[in-house]
Amino acid sequence: MKPYAPGEQPPPGKFIKLNTNENPYPPPPAVIHAITEAASGPLNRYPDPMSTSFRRAAAEALGLPGPEWVLAGNGSDEILTLLVRGFVGEGQSLRLPSPSYILYRTLADIQGASWEQVEFDEDWRLPAEFSQSRDDLRLVLLPNPNSPSGTVVPPAEIESIANSLACPLVVDEAYADFAEENCLDLVQRNEHILVTRTLSKSYALAGIRFGFLVAQPQIIAELTKIKDSYNCDAISIAAATAAMQSQAWLDENVAKVNQTRSRLASELAGLGFDVVPSQANFVWCTHPSGQHRAIYEFLKTNQILVRYMDFGDWGDGLRISVGTDEQIDACLLMIQRALTQLPGNTQR
Repeated sequence: MKPYAPGEQPPPGKFIKLNTNENPYPPPPAVIHAITEAASGPLNRYPDPMSTSFRRAAAEALGLPGPEWVLAGNGSDEILTLLVRGFVGEGQSLRLPSPSYILYRTLADIQGASWEQVEFDEDWRLPAEFSQSRDDLRLVLLPNPNSPSGTVVPPAEIESIANSLACPLVVDEAYADFAEENCLDLVQRNEHILVTRTLSKSYALAGIRFGFLVAQPQIIAELTKIKDSYNCDAISIAAATAAMQSQAWLDENVAKVNQTRSRLASELAGLGFDVVPSQANFVWCTHPSGQHRAIYEFLKTNQILVRYMDFGDWGDGLRISVGTDEQIDACLLMIQRALTQLPGNTQR
């Protein structure tokens, strides 16, 4: 079994970190206050096993019928683990698009299940075979917006895919707050559509580890049976609840990140990169020189981390997280310097 490889963490020193799609700004002020209060509370007691305060806040913020539509987890990775554990048995199969989040394959391996990859076409569209049902297929996972591309499958197409499948379709919306559309409305119409979310990206809480599932109550009730007894700690529950109650902060932060994303994409294109239009807090880009690893290594030498990703026959490229304007300025300057050093490149 191949282990999942998390994003590179910088060694001690001054690094600009643009490789793991973290939010470059501090979390909402209400979150810091909530953490401080929780830390001075009864930490000798177990936390609420169902994260009730968070579920109520999430239901209100997202316009859901009630908290029974929400299941909290230790990051959306734990939610994905619960879904694979609950729906896919040994010898059965799950499906995922490729290139996408490689953790899905690891979760299948843990279960002794098989995984089937269906490749996006060159325009990041899903082929018809992604919707085809099969007897041993027990779960389909679709990151939307996708990573590394930042592209989105429209909700109408997702609903059509779900209606073609005999198993649940999980829409992994880790980056949905940065996108124009999401699939929350579909969950209320179709019990086979499940949506996962995280507070790591848009709420700037990657260090807290908190995610959640939105699904119909009968699905939530069954998955609750297989979660850890106290899967979210008291401090993370308090932080996540405060974050969900900070929707004005979220709107302002998303607007700021998306504005920087547009500038990053435009300036990379000006440097000769092919940039995929993104609806996430990162961009995927490739250069005609094909020397993506060399560019990544040059940036790392100059204390800037981006994500170099190689998908074998499909190809490789660079995924660059949206940082502050100052961080992006520094990154673009170093990319321009790297390009001048590539053999055969005439850019100066």
